[in-house]
Amino acid sequence: MIQPKGKLMPVGGAEDKGTDLEKGLIQRNNLNFFEQGILSRLVEETKHGKSSRIEVITTASTIPLEVGENYLDAFSKLNCSNVGVLHIRNREEAQLPEYIDRIRNADAVMFSGGNQMRLTATFGGTEIYAILQDRYKHESGFLIAGTSAGAMAMSNTMIYEGNAANAHQKGAVKVTTGLAFMGGVIFDSHFDKRGRFGRLAQAVSANPSCIGIGLGEDTGLLINQGNNMEAIGSGMIVIIDGHDIRYTNIADLAEAAPISIENLRVHFLAKGNHYILSERKYVAQHESEYEHTSVE
Repeated sequence: MIQPKGKLMPVGGAEDKGTDLEKGLIQRNNLNFFEQGILSRLVEETKHGKSSRIEVITTASTIPLEVGENYLDAFSKLNCSNVGVLHIRNREEAQLPEYIDRIRNADAVMFSGGNQMRLTATFGGTEIYAILQDRYKHESGFLIAGTSAGAMAMSNTMIYEGNAANAHQKGAVKVTTGLAFMGGVIFDSHFDKRGRFGRLAQAVSANPSCIGIGLGEDTGLLINQGNNMEAIGSGMIVIIDGHDIRYTNIADLAEAAPISIENLRVHFLAKGNHYILSERKYVAQHESEYEHTSVE
């Protein structure tokens, strides 16, 4: 297995952008996760720190101008001003030389939230997509981040539809091919606030070779070498491992019938915990000095 040299940072959505706590827009722990959390960690992990060129892609959003301004404001509060926004709305715009050059020269790219199908339909097969894949695989320090839909599109197997209320019914969860920056996983976002355990469990039961990763709000992962996953942010990551499923009826059911699954393995990760994908190994916070640099 060839290890990518770049980094991925999938985020569950609603990451703190420095909003006013008096307005109640973001619920946080006592720690200041704007200064110490996801966005500052993103800047820290880029090649040139606060002088790094970061491009925010708002394609998934239906309110791209507002989303772009929010990110520019958030990064400016971190004294990171070399930030651009790409409001790419369709495949024709994705072919523009200006945008292609900006992706070639970025130190980090961040996909905003919205609709993950917009990302796959707009970028699949394009030169921008090829550049992102190539740089992620071969450039040390290059970082691809994504929040909400931007995180869900990172995996090869991507959830694109599924209501939490009927996620226990066969066929209620729809999957397709994502941007495939990472294989062997399925990301889901807004995981705890929107009660999405059932839909990720169904996706894993239908694709048990994949590890399900539920990303809480204002919570994400820093993934090195496509393998070592470190929990960051203020909330919780849920890992659903279906490799040891002993029984499931999902293959034999009629559509809309309730599914049964035996022996799913579940882990909860908080800030500082690690998960080593190739070994399906949970590493507790006090063991975070664990280093894994090779995949057999």
